[in-house]
Order: sequence, then C-alpha cells, then structure tokens
Amino acid sequence: MNILAEISGNLNAIGYGVSAVGSAIGVGFLVGKTQESIARQPELRGSLMGTMFIGAGLVEALALIGLVAGFLFR
Repeated sequence: MNILAEISGNLNAIGYGVSAVGSAIGVGFLVGKTQESIARQPELRGSLMGTMFIGAGLVEALALIGLVAGFLFR
C-alpha cells in the first residue's frame, strides 16, 4: 500500500498563490497604518495618501513579478 500522495497539476500556481497572499498582506498593513497615521495627524492626509499609493504600487508589482516568474520558469 502506497501512502504517498501524488502531486498533479502545475506547481507554478502554488508559487503565484504564495506571492499573491504576501502582496495582499503587505497592502493590508500599508493601508491600515496609513489610516492610523491619518487619524493621528489629519493635516498630513495628502502627503500620506500619496506615499501610500506609491507603496501599494510597489507591493502589487511584486505580485505581478511572481505571476510572470511562474510563466517563465516552467
């Protein structure tokens, strides 16, 4: 009796899933801390929002890199 499980499918999907989860956690922390900062100092809202959008773009770029890497390294 063979008790080892057989892996079927594409393992690249697992790699992309991990990178997408990491990106979602990063954006969640980023937005949460920005909201906390705006609550503490509302007069800096514009500056904080601009910095948040730049950071969110960089974090989401990592998820896209993970997607492309999954297709490139088969």
